[in-house]
Amino acid sequence: MENYKPTPGPLLADINTPDDLKKLKPEQLQQVCDELREFIIDMVSVHGGHFGASLGVIELTVALHYTFNTPKDQLLWDVGHQAYGHKILTGRREEFHTNRKYKGLSGFPKRTESEYDAFGVGHSSTSISAGLGMAVARDLSNSDKKIVSVIGDGAMTGGMAFEAMNNAGALKSDMLVVLNDNNMSIDPNVGALKEYLAEITTTKTFNKMRDEIYDLLGHLKGAGEKMRKAASKLERAVTAAITPGALFQALGFKYYGPVDGHNVDALRRHLEDLRTVSGPKILHIVTVKGKGFSPAEREQTKWHAQSSPFDKITGKSLSPAGNGKKPAPKYQDVFGEALVELAADNENIVGITPAMPSGSSLWPMMNTYPDRAFDVGIAEQHAVTFAAGLAAEGKIPFAALYSTFLQRGYDQVIHDVAIQNLPVVFCIDRAGLVGADGPTHHGLYDVSYLRSVPNMIVSSPLNEQDLRDMLYTASKKESPWAIRYPRGRSTGMEVRKEFKSIEIGKGQRLRDGDDIAILSFGPIGKYATEAIKRLSAEGVEVGHFDMRFAKPLDTELIDQVLMNYNSIITLEDGTKLGGFGSAVAEYVAETGKGVSVKIMGVPDRIVEHGTQRELHDEVGIGPDGIVEQVKKSLKILVD
Repeated sequence: MENYKPTPGPLLADINTPDDLKKLKPEQLQQVCDELREFIIDMVSVHGGHFGASLGVIELTVALHYTFNTPKDQLLWDVGHQAYGHKILTGRREEFHTNRKYKGLSGFPKRTESEYDAFGVGHSSTSISAGLGMAVARDLSNSDKKIVSVIGDGAMTGGMAFEAMNNAGALKSDMLVVLNDNNMSIDPNVGALKEYLAEITTTKTFNKMRDEIYDLLGHLKGAGEKMRKAASKLERAVTAAITPGALFQALGFKYYGPVDGHNVDALRRHLEDLRTVSGPKILHIVTVKGKGFSPAEREQTKWHAQSSPFDKITGKSLSPAGNGKKPAPKYQDVFGEALVELAADNENIVGITPAMPSGSSLWPMMNTYPDRAFDVGIAEQHAVTFAAGLAAEGKIPFAALYSTFLQRGYDQVIHDVAIQNLPVVFCIDRAGLVGADGPTHHGLYDVSYLRSVPNMIVSSPLNEQDLRDMLYTASKKESPWAIRYPRGRSTGMEVRKEFKSIEIGKGQRLRDGDDIAILSFGPIGKYATEAIKRLSAEGVEVGHFDMRFAKPLDTELIDQVLMNYNSIITLEDGTKLGGFGSAVAEYVAETGKGVSVKIMGVPDRIVEHGTQRELHDEVGIGPDGIVEQVKKSLKILVD
């Protein structure tokens, strides 16, 4: 089924670009929506991928491409999970079976992939800022293109979105923001904004009056300018009087909505009218994540994405049954369970995540100790400083963030945590190459950007036992500590129930060798173990040292290596520039010892998507690459 391609419906089969879509009559658009939704369900049921978000914006996608002149008009998606329908309508239907596969289509909008992808995206809350930049550039170039930024309500919890709206309102730039309100990002939305939007969508009096005023405005295109301005002022006054939609108007946006996001004809009419409205404006649509696929509508978090085949009618998994052996737990689940155990013995421990309680496995803590676990929304900067505030008052915050998302809070890591030497524990999930989500989600830079920060401890466990013990040790340490671990399954080893302290800055000797030593950092060390076994079978004996800490380095252990080996290879699942290997090389250079150091890590380039193993092999840090590098270092002929 690797190259399986579903058969598109009769209308969809003839749509290769939005120009083909525009040839249809408005009354045919609902059929296009039905066929597009069925095509995505059919495709993802076999090949996997993000799911619910794209199903929720089918009608919006069709209406946008029918109404606007893309690619001249710029259409920005925030976040890219919503863009499957967009990709299929813009010339990529026949290649869509390669979505998220190695050397195939990206799972997100990507500028180098299509002229219809106006802006690359992976993180959230960026579309309004980018759209405003494009709108200003358009005005400077005296162009007449339209700018549309689609943003989910979950992404609206990110401060960057409101910074952009504030700026756009002040500049009075002509752009349209479509707020897709489904009360979901990946997990259910949290915070005041959720309640705010819910109040708008349930204000029946306003909805009725808004529809009447909007219809009136729509019929005034031929009326005098004074009458149009008067009607517009009436609408704003009513909105301000009876609904919290006034917030958007206070930011300088004309507010329209809420409207049914699954009525393609109504959306088309609204969008056609809004093309003629100048200045910054926001169309608030209400949708259902997973619309049209009952299992996804019922369990929206579960069906955010699917990696294994499933029955496209029932949603039941079609993966073959296992061998009866329980799979190894994921690293994030090891973290989640350990945190609950630690919290049971220490009432000062709290958990924090920015909108990723499922992905980062904070749900066990939230369910067990709901008063001590916090989902702060898509707001990484806030999450870090919130943790700093908790630490300043004697709490022990464990902040669980993906490596790629922690980048957004780097200023706060330095200013609010490190300078004040506050004991925040950063539990960095998805560290290293993550696989199918690709370059926007690879967690490659955390070691480099954290080890340069004073007071910060930077560590990575070899396995799940080490992870548990590092978490325990960090809970006792009065300084910032970063613990990084990868996406995916742990080793499956038996772990002891009790926790033990790990000596900070100390690695461990795993194996002695003859002339060359591998110093590995983190779970990537499993590849070194595999490679060493293969080399040993060929009579090449390699030493192996699990360093555990990139900062502080175990310099005593490195000194022993320098005394006994003529060549060192460092291995890490992160960028080579400024990472663990660089730390080792810096220290060796300071000693003045004539021992060569070869750094193995991710090279200084953008790595695309694929499985983790495919990407590790591509950049040369898989077992084959390690074997080859050892032989090169020992000047053994490599085939």
